[in-house]
Amino acid sequence: MLLLAIIVILSYLAGSIPTSLIVSKAVRGIDIRNHGSGNAGGTNVMRVLGWKYGLMVIMLDAIKGSIAVILIARLYFGPLPFENVSPFDDFTLVQIIAGMSAVIGHIWTIFAGFRGGKGIATALGMLSMLITIDMLIAVGIFMIVVLISRYVSLGSIIAALSVPSTLYIRENFFHVDIPGYSTLFPFIIGVTALVIFTHRKNLVRLINGNESKFSFRSKSPVNRKKNNIS
Repeated sequence: MLLLAIIVILSYLAGSIPTSLIVSKAVRGIDIRNHGSGNAGGTNVMRVLGWKYGLMVIMLDAIKGSIAVILIARLYFGPLPFENVSPFDDFTLVQIIAGMSAVIGHIWTIFAGFRGGKGIATALGMLSMLITIDMLIAVGIFMIVVLISRYVSLGSIIAALSVPSTLYIRENFFHVDIPGYSTLFPFIIGVTALVIFTHRKNLVRLINGNESKFSFRSKSPVNRKKNNIS
């Protein structure tokens, strides 16, 4: 139990690394949470500082989830301290626990007053190690929705919903034998529910019609302010 607790703590700390705050401080000397949407995530960094820095943060956040799954989880050895009733082998179950700990760390980071991002990129990094095909489909759906609507939040929500949907369709309609489906499916539903919960304010803004649209061509508010001063 002690070793599993260490893995949970290390994964949480890895997920808690506030990449968006580090990048925004290094690039502009600002706290990204005081600009744009106020969210400490890659999308807001992209909106405020530009797509290059936003993409950098998204990739770093995804790496946090991947590190928890493929590196930190490997610290575990021996049998689990509880009965494994899932169809997964013990190590895969440890990977899931480590990955979820990283996602929780990203959302409620101990290094920034428990005000982190929404967990999309970190969950993407974690799940891409477990259900690669379904995550590739989700990424494609995300890109299509954002290109058409220009709402990143809408793309994130629909992409999150597509993951359990894709799993269900592949298993039950195309009869693909997905290892551990009976346990993996409710787990993915839980992750999807967490993602939607972190986007609840965006949902309200989308319904009310006042959600901000994303534009690759728009200058960041920080840059505009600097241009007006100079």
